[in-house]
Amino acid sequence: MNGKNCSQAVFTAFATDLGLTEDMALAVSAGLGGGVGRMREVCGAVSGSAMVVGLKYPELSKAEVYEKVRAISDEFKKTNHSIVCKELLGLSKPEKSSVPEERTAEYYQKRPCVKIVEDAAKATEKILFGE
Repeated sequence: MNGKNCSQAVFTAFATDLGLTEDMALAVSAGLGGGVGRMREVCGAVSGSAMVVGLKYPELSKAEVYEKVRAISDEFKKTNHSIVCKELLGLSKPEKSSVPEERTAEYYQKRPCVKIVEDAAKATEKILFGE
């Protein structure tokens, strides 16, 4: 609700506790919003969760990281029908513009993004940090 994108919201919620400054976390996760660069592909909130895995467990193998990311995605899908941004938003056409809409009260009323971010953060918390 403060103008950051979905990836930034999830990643920053955990990154500062895992050793990154808020500014660094915001910068690193900026390009993943809107389903990666506003292309409406993999949800930025889920992408932010995947980044938390790597930050929390840098010693894991790729296979182990992938397993944790899949577990987070499975948990997320218990409350959402997909991890694809355009499907979550009910969009039928690809996004043509890379320019994000202004974040206003009206914007947040027509987008389920706040709930999606909450669901991704909860799934990350549950899988990586326990309930």
